[in-house]
Amino acid sequence: MPQDGSPDETVFASAEDPDWLPPEINTGVAHSARVYNYLLGGKDNFKADREVGNGLIAAIPSAPVQARENRAFLGRAVRYLAGQAGIRQFLDIGTGIPAVGNTHEVAQAAAPDSRIVYVDNDPIVLTHARALMTSDPAGASVFIQADFREPGKILAAPELRQTLDLGKPVALMLIAILHFFTDGENPQGIVSELVDALPSGSYLTITNLTADFMDPAQAAQATEAGQQGGITYVPRSQAEVAAFFRGLDLVDPGVVPMQAWRPDGGAPADPHGPTSYAAVGRKP
Repeated sequence: MPQDGSPDETVFASAEDPDWLPPEINTGVAHSARVYNYLLGGKDNFKADREVGNGLIAAIPSAPVQARENRAFLGRAVRYLAGQAGIRQFLDIGTGIPAVGNTHEVAQAAAPDSRIVYVDNDPIVLTHARALMTSDPAGASVFIQADFREPGKILAAPELRQTLDLGKPVALMLIAILHFFTDGENPQGIVSELVDALPSGSYLTITNLTADFMDPAQAAQATEAGQQGGITYVPRSQAEVAAFFRGLDLVDPGVVPMQAWRPDGGAPADPHGPTSYAAVGRKP
């Protein structure tokens, strides 16, 4: 790694090798899943993704820390859902490239019979998911290549219907995905359509970027970094994130900064300042 702290480009040489890439991947265009992979310190990303990631880091130096905090929240939420809430079915949309602590790993550690359906629209995610997302034999883990914008296709997918029983409670996981969609793309309506298809006792889990704790110029710089790479970032206020849970019962402590949602070991240690809200809600 260079002395300035940025990742060394040479470690990514194998990721640029066209021989292993799915033919539909355009390595010259950034993708949100691969930018997230870069912020987590992964190697499954390309120059375009790293340029966006470095722009985000320039605007928000704690961006890699925040990416790790997002993964930590996912683990806490899934442990709650599989443990205290007794959920055995998970629909994880916008899962991203597999990393340590995926939904099925955490859920099946608590309940081996947990069944998980992952959804993402990046072919690289599909390639890695098939190789790495090995389920506990008592449960199941499958991957669907599909787009959040088409909830009907997700819900009708044979792989989903064969894996999940939509007559029983399901935890819908929308971790760090909604902020890629503007209000004009109707994410509220898409979330409602997905939740409406799930029975009483199901849960919705969300993280969404926020600018509530940032200087406006800093937030604008981060948004511009994404736009230059063709990625939309839509930070939302606490009230805007809460609106996704309309009609649901929020699990304590409600819509809070991500690090403050049931932190391990008590009060969160957060020297960098929050950049996302998080919440879990139950369908009555």
